[in-house]
Amino acid sequence: MADVLTDNAQDLERELTWFTEVLDVRLRLYFHPEQEREDPLESIFDLPPPDLSRSNSAYARSIRQYQFSSGERLTILLALIPQIRPQLLDVLWTKNEEIDRCFTEFGGLQSTTHCGFIPTGTTVAFLLAGDDLSAYFQVMRLFEGDRPFARDNILQLAPVAPGEPLLSGALILSREYLYQLTIGIERKPNFNSDFPARSIETDLDWQDLVLPAATLEQLDEIKHWIFYGHTLLQDWEMSSKLRPGFTSLFYGPPGTGKTFSACLLGKHCGCDVYKIDLSAIVSKYIGETEKNLAKIFDLAEHKQWILFFDEADALFGKRTKVEDSHDRYANQEISFLLQRIEEFNGVTILASNLKGNIDDAFIRRFQSIVYFPMPKATERLKLWNQAFSPKAGLEQKIDLAKIADKYDLSGGIIMNIVRYSSLKALSRNESIILLEDIEEGIRRELLKEGKTI
Repeated sequence: MADVLTDNAQDLERELTWFTEVLDVRLRLYFHPEQEREDPLESIFDLPPPDLSRSNSAYARSIRQYQFSSGERLTILLALIPQIRPQLLDVLWTKNEEIDRCFTEFGGLQSTTHCGFIPTGTTVAFLLAGDDLSAYFQVMRLFEGDRPFARDNILQLAPVAPGEPLLSGALILSREYLYQLTIGIERKPNFNSDFPARSIETDLDWQDLVLPAATLEQLDEIKHWIFYGHTLLQDWEMSSKLRPGFTSLFYGPPGTGKTFSACLLGKHCGCDVYKIDLSAIVSKYIGETEKNLAKIFDLAEHKQWILFFDEADALFGKRTKVEDSHDRYANQEISFLLQRIEEFNGVTILASNLKGNIDDAFIRRFQSIVYFPMPKATERLKLWNQAFSPKAGLEQKIDLAKIADKYDLSGGIIMNIVRYSSLKALSRNESIILLEDIEEGIRRELLKEGKTI
């Protein structure tokens, strides 16, 4: 880890030195264009950026990955400097003596918690374009949706109030990219109001997944897309005919392996899996649901993530006719989510307990529909056999085959029973699980569903 930090710091020091020289040249060219000087520089772009082609730092790899131009590198540095070397921008606080305030063309903001200069899009325009209007327009293009900054959620301009100049928004470097450029690690986002999704994973593997062969075969189709989808779209030139991502509906009773399967797909394919509970994210306030969903998709773009939407019925359930404004906005939310799913270049999985809960109009939008049935007796026996801790023993009179045959239980419910009976054994300072504990666990689970033994 120390080497990673050292490599990054060394490359960033070189970049900051280059930036300082560029800023100095821009100020001299802007305020004293006719002044004689020793250097022959007529443009900031006459100052070449540091050569990072042979560096193995996380910063250098990122620059090479996107093949950033000098202007894009300078823009990233402008956004990064308040985080690591804020004093470099203090020169931009210089007052215009004619109007007794800061130079308008420098842009910049001062926050309530940071006393330094916060660069804006206007600051970028001054640094890269000076008073060249054509170059100024090119700067505006840097922040458009099809360019790397916005497309890959690297850097953006803060929203501005209606009527204010578009470039007056502050430069905002994403936290994930900030971590990558500084300490050299890819930071996984935490669940919060800006990212209402949780990373989910499992220590288990495919042999622990008990499903019918037909269901496993459908899961293989998703794996094939993750592994070979890029080749299909690019090398086979199918990008104009096929969507960039893959959408699947997982449906079946609770506890049958929908979430577990999503975790295994991520583990097997090297993808992070993020679970979004749509019942929690759908807001009663008009427009809030779209904002919540947009935050997730914006961050997930080009990350090879699997987005797992639980309780999909919350948005995709059958709807009656539109009777009021709330119904109209609900339909807009559905349209927004469908559009983002179709544009998303990763894998999207929507989960529901019942396929019948999903409106038929949406079914055709899925590339696959995977059914997770209740396990049969042979599958239940396998679940029972592999469920207990290797440090636990079973009372001699326990017949797991008989229990598996008698009780129609899902894998999730079986694990609840195993948890209950194992804790009962531990509470007695024993490692032997008793039949009566398993039976009591079964009774408790059946009571949840209004059933009895």
